[in-house]
Amino acid sequence: MAVISSQVEEGVRLVKLDRADALNAFNSAMMDELCDIFLDAAADVTTKVLVLTGAGRAFSAGADLKAMGPAQAVPKHGLNGMLDAIIDFPKPFIVAANGLGVGIGCTILGLADMAFAAHSARFRCPFSSLGLTAEAASTFTFGRLLGHQKASWILLSSEWVSATQALDIGLVMEIFSDDVFMQQVMDKARIIAELPLTSLMQTKTLMMKPLRDSMKAAVAAESQALASLSGGAANREAVKAFLEKRPADFSAL
Repeated sequence: MAVISSQVEEGVRLVKLDRADALNAFNSAMMDELCDIFLDAAADVTTKVLVLTGAGRAFSAGADLKAMGPAQAVPKHGLNGMLDAIIDFPKPFIVAANGLGVGIGCTILGLADMAFAAHSARFRCPFSSLGLTAEAASTFTFGRLLGHQKASWILLSSEWVSATQALDIGLVMEIFSDDVFMQQVMDKARIIAELPLTSLMQTKTLMMKPLRDSMKAAVAAESQALASLSGGAANREAVKAFLEKRPADFSAL
């Protein structure tokens, strides 16, 4: 069953994470589906810009800890496949963080060509509090976007960041009031989509060429580090504490 909606209008492909009951937390099915959407959009001549947002009050609450475990089906692409598809995406990619962004719901901002946030959005990288380490190439991208000290705070402290703070430190390009958020983001996307696709793709290729290999290397290194920490004492204790909370309580993420 599809957990993501995707539609193209006026050259803009609007992709919406649609697990609102789980605050759009990523499970294997969602990762595989989003990967396929990026691969399809890359080849689709009608798609000139891709906008990623979330359904409901969250953009994404990160990895679905409740779906983790040995019983989970073997993914088609997995996290690394999805991240590679995003890094390789040859067209403009916009994140529209409509609400809560935790874990990969925050780190994916570093993979976007532009990121916008609703005024009520807030972000958190909870990896240290979960006995884990960062992902989505954020150990590379956040330093470039925010500078070393601010990136270190975001990735190490597990503290919340408001939309206004995210704007101030350079994590997002602009914030809009909640009531007109998607309208404003789509207006921005349409400005780009009105321009020649060949020009858009060539410019992005030139901008990404010196970065792409470093981003993929960061993904691979982070994946190894996550594997080494996952299931460790600190991680087991943190996940156990999370699973004992109410299903809708993501305040501890």
